[in-house]
Amino acid sequence: MATFIRLSRCLLSRNVIPLRSQERWCAVVAGSTEHTLGVKKRIETTRQRALLGGGQKRIDTQHKKGKLTARERVHLLLDPDTFVEYDMFLEHNCTDFNMEKEKYPGDSVVTGRGYINGRLVFVFSQDFTVFGGSLSGAHAKKICKIMDQAMLVGAPVIGLNDSGGARIQEGVESLAGYADIFQRNVNASGVIPQISLIMGPCAGGAVYSPALTDFTFMVKETSYLFITGPEVVKSVTNEDVTQEELGGAKTHTSVSGVAHKAFENDVDALLQLREFYNYLPLSNKDDAPIRQCDDPWDRLVPGLDTVVPLETTAAYDIKDVIQGVVDEQDFFEIMTNYAKNIVIGFARMNGRTVGLVGNQPKVAAGCLDINASVKGARFVRFCDAFNIPIITFVDVPGFLPGTSQEYGGIIRHGAKLLYAYAEATVPKITVITRKAYGGAYDVMSSKHLRGDTNYCWPTAEVAVMGAKGAVSIIFRGSNTQAEQEKEYIDKFANPFPAADRGYVDDIIEPRTTRQRICQDLEVLSSKKMENPWKKHANMPL
Repeated sequence: MATFIRLSRCLLSRNVIPLRSQERWCAVVAGSTEHTLGVKKRIETTRQRALLGGGQKRIDTQHKKGKLTARERVHLLLDPDTFVEYDMFLEHNCTDFNMEKEKYPGDSVVTGRGYINGRLVFVFSQDFTVFGGSLSGAHAKKICKIMDQAMLVGAPVIGLNDSGGARIQEGVESLAGYADIFQRNVNASGVIPQISLIMGPCAGGAVYSPALTDFTFMVKETSYLFITGPEVVKSVTNEDVTQEELGGAKTHTSVSGVAHKAFENDVDALLQLREFYNYLPLSNKDDAPIRQCDDPWDRLVPGLDTVVPLETTAAYDIKDVIQGVVDEQDFFEIMTNYAKNIVIGFARMNGRTVGLVGNQPKVAAGCLDINASVKGARFVRFCDAFNIPIITFVDVPGFLPGTSQEYGGIIRHGAKLLYAYAEATVPKITVITRKAYGGAYDVMSSKHLRGDTNYCWPTAEVAVMGAKGAVSIIFRGSNTQAEQEKEYIDKFANPFPAADRGYVDDIIEPRTTRQRICQDLEVLSSKKMENPWKKHANMPL
């Protein structure tokens, strides 16, 4: 436009254009300039409307609930000045129920890309101030666009969920939008990491997208996940239940296992999510992240020599072992309050991200049950999908017995953990700290399931079952069971039966565990292994 005006002035000054035409020419130039300024003003006005979402009054209401707005969340999550927004001007096209009279630029979700600690990420943040964050066709279109882009370039997607569900006024179009998102969740599974952070209500069909992602986090007291709300539950089953009891953070992190972790508030959640993001590769084509480490890789940990009690039935905390060996005792535990008899989470060894799995002797003696098996299996599969080495600490007396476990399908669910370890092709390092009994010994990343390096501590006991149970079967009816029990312990309740047969690679001093694992990870960093070709496997779901 500036060039056009300069050219016009030049032509007029040289009388190239006839006098009568000059007047018309000036009118055209003035009109074009006025039109351009009008468009610019409209753009700026619309942009300001988009930035305000549903308006200042609704923003204030959001703040009074102790919640940040969609845009505040995005800017806190991402590195400063790195957010590039997509589709700020997109609006819904619904005309039913007078919806054409109420439109907001960008509709009810903020989408775009940015960086977390310098690493690319795509993000969407649902805006509760616009139609309660409800999902419309336009809303779904925006989310699908960034998911497609993330798949194209190989970068994770983070969803900040705060939505009342499907937009009822749009009917089936909103339901179609959910299905479009679900399809992309499935396509992206195992290709790019997907993280859902529930920061408000998430009900009905909306819950299935977070359920399809790799990790689901919640905010205490302000976030809810449920298929049907308390009112519907009351009308159908006559149960009186609050939102918090039905689908709050405590319910889903300790009872249902739907959510992986809960945070105190929006700020805490977003800051911890930034920390969590550092452990993940950008896609399945990248290796586990490595960062500079100031903790010596060959550091000895003398405290591990005495962490396992002399009494074989006494409990100890497997987290003491994990924190003793990882870099700077920094362990990001996942699903802390669910299936506490198994511990999972991320840490670093000599700067390299690793996934940790450990039986927890403090809870149910570390037995594997239905919930622990499913919890461990999903974590192992995530690590395998994204090239994260798996370190397993074993102290397991077996699978939990009882009718409730058998009726609940412990055989099928226990097989999931077995399947996950057997399928995994990433580096797998196993340390048996104490008990490794029965089928649970096999399941917990044994050498027989293609474990790369398997160690025993001197306190390890590898056997079919405990001495008392074994002797009662072998010497049923004998009067000298006490002597035979001692004989069984001497023969089997030690690491030698496994070491003699090459089922463990070495019996190591506990204090050297970190050193040995770091060495092995370096050697295994070039590991290449592939499973036989298949369309997909049929794991025991």
